[in-house]
Amino acid sequence: MAVRQDSTADTPRPHTGPKGSTDPRAGAPGPVPSGGGRDGETRLTVWVALAANLAICGAKAVGGVVAGSPALLSEAAHSVADSLNEVFLLASVRRSRRPADARHPFGYGKERFFWSLLAAVGIFVTGGCFSVFQGVEAFRSGGGESHEGYVIGLIVLSVALLAEGGSLLRALLQVRRTARAAGHGTAEEVRQARDPALRTVLAEDATACVGVLLAMAGMALHMATGQVAYEACASVLIGILLVYVAYVLGRGARDHLIGEAADPQLQARVRDMLEAQPEIDSVTALLTMRLGPDAILLAAGIDLTAGYDSETVEDAMVRVRTELKRCWPELDQVFLDVTDAAAAHRSAAHRPAPRPRRPAPGR
Repeated sequence: MAVRQDSTADTPRPHTGPKGSTDPRAGAPGPVPSGGGRDGETRLTVWVALAANLAICGAKAVGGVVAGSPALLSEAAHSVADSLNEVFLLASVRRSRRPADARHPFGYGKERFFWSLLAAVGIFVTGGCFSVFQGVEAFRSGGGESHEGYVIGLIVLSVALLAEGGSLLRALLQVRRTARAAGHGTAEEVRQARDPALRTVLAEDATACVGVLLAMAGMALHMATGQVAYEACASVLIGILLVYVAYVLGRGARDHLIGEAADPQLQARVRDMLEAQPEIDSVTALLTMRLGPDAILLAAGIDLTAGYDSETVEDAMVRVRTELKRCWPELDQVFLDVTDAAAAHRSAAHRPAPRPRRPAPGR
């Protein structure tokens, strides 16, 4: 008997308590902020990053042209890529919150991952490739320096570092608050990438700060030694850094798009809770897939203990689903495939054994 427990709210039933436990939520994470609240905070973080990048982009471009600095022009290209990516991320936050419909019954949560993948491609092409090209061109052509222009460039980069640092601090504070609400560390929150838009902004801002420092070091060494190779190396290093960040972000988006499972610890806790229920003999299968930053699909195969009628089973499944949603609100879609293990065993025992095949003539 298959019992579907979908995302429609059911009437809560009294909880009788699992076998061997008084609290089925033992080990479950604490309450997390609602998806709408997180999205509002993420949008603000992205807007802060976009404003910083737009202001810095123009300053870097002007300073790079005045100074004739490949490293500064590379940083301008980096800011252009970041600004475009912020537009992608704002679109992803808005589009991913569209309600489910007939063509997309599980909602549009994966839009967030798709637009994050486009952002990674933008970082790779606009930022990484252009920066490497600028560095290679500087190696090939050599070039002189204008100390007056380079002083202007260093001032521009100093202002850019402050702006990028402020945007990075904003993103870090949001990650820290989200991690504290979820009951784990900041580093784990970054690795889990619950919100790809926030992770992309965090990666962009951190990379931008490192890139600005590299550009400043290359320009300073160029001014001190007269050797453009230092600045060309800085430009190439900025490009390699951007390519690597784009690869990491793209790989994460790909994993989500092709159907990444939920965190193994969450799966283990869900399995433990299901197996602790008095009506459940064992969990034969437990499959999960992320549908969005705060939405998970759960499909579980369950063997029941003997002696329960269909009405009792249905009531038990409603109760189990209610407890699952109470413990883990991100379980947006829950499907329970219920079978009676004892009945299946009896049916197999009474099934007549297959007759032996008669040997073919002549053998």
